[in-house]
Amino acid sequence: DEPFELFKGFNEIFIVVGLSILYAGWAGLTGISLFGSSNFSLTVGVMALIAMAGIAGMAGYFTLTRRMVAPSIALSIMFGLSAMTVGSVLGTTLYSDDQVVWLFAGGFSTLALLAYWILFHVPFTVFQIALSVFGTAFAATTLTGASLDNPMDLFLLSADGPFAVLTVVLGLLGMAIALRFDMSDPHRVTRRSKNGFWLHVIAAPAIVNTIALTLFQQGTVGAQLILLSFLIVMALFAVAIDRRSFLISGVGYVVALSVTVIDGQGFYAIFVLGGGLVLLGAQWENLRRVLMNTLPTFPGKAHLPPWDLLKETA
Repeated sequence: DEPFELFKGFNEIFIVVGLSILYAGWAGLTGISLFGSSNFSLTVGVMALIAMAGIAGMAGYFTLTRRMVAPSIALSIMFGLSAMTVGSVLGTTLYSDDQVVWLFAGGFSTLALLAYWILFHVPFTVFQIALSVFGTAFAATTLTGASLDNPMDLFLLSADGPFAVLTVVLGLLGMAIALRFDMSDPHRVTRRSKNGFWLHVIAAPAIVNTIALTLFQQGTVGAQLILLSFLIVMALFAVAIDRRSFLISGVGYVVALSVTVIDGQGFYAIFVLGGGLVLLGAQWENLRRVLMNTLPTFPGKAHLPPWDLLKETA
């Protein structure tokens, strides 16, 4: 099973509520909130730096000392928002171009979150770092003259501009790093596997959505067959590496194909798909053992999560 934990008890939810109110109050008093505010003065930047220092201090207690999950995630999010504000202030101070401001916001938050992850090792921070890298890369691309008029262009390879290509490339890079985390902890007993989990959460949609949406938009029978084949390959890949995120990313497209391609019988296909997913979840280990025993030896196979416990014990 993929270990997944957002909180250990209701006390953590209670603390998160308090932290959220505390941060909202500080943001309202100082104007450091990035969203809904265009006031990026030097004073706001200083207040954001103070917020980052205060959040780091609280993380020392709630993350390192108490080992709390939900407060650690909440503090990481608040730290990232404050870092974006500092980056925006730097960009506004040096340049007036909004694109440059977003570049500074993304770049500074990436570096700040990387430092935060090194200090506190919060797995969710890896997800934030990946988001910041995506945002920084897209902002840098707009400086070359590319225009992002439609958010869908981030996932359409047929659209004008290099954004979709960049999405796939960054997704593949994130997946490679996630697999490296996974292979260093095949039994998933350390934070490394949790880091891999959060990277897969963002890498899988970046890869699957971009290729699948591009094929789906074409609407031809050939493209639909290629899409179906691609989703099957991604499903087998998800089972092989023992990560369900690739499957979740592709389910929506299978449903859409069922409705559009199988005219009048789409809900029968959806019903069968739902049953198949439930069966896959219930028999995941057995199906994975059959698949892995069937696949020939390939580089890294021995470092994937174990699939034959009896053989491994022997």
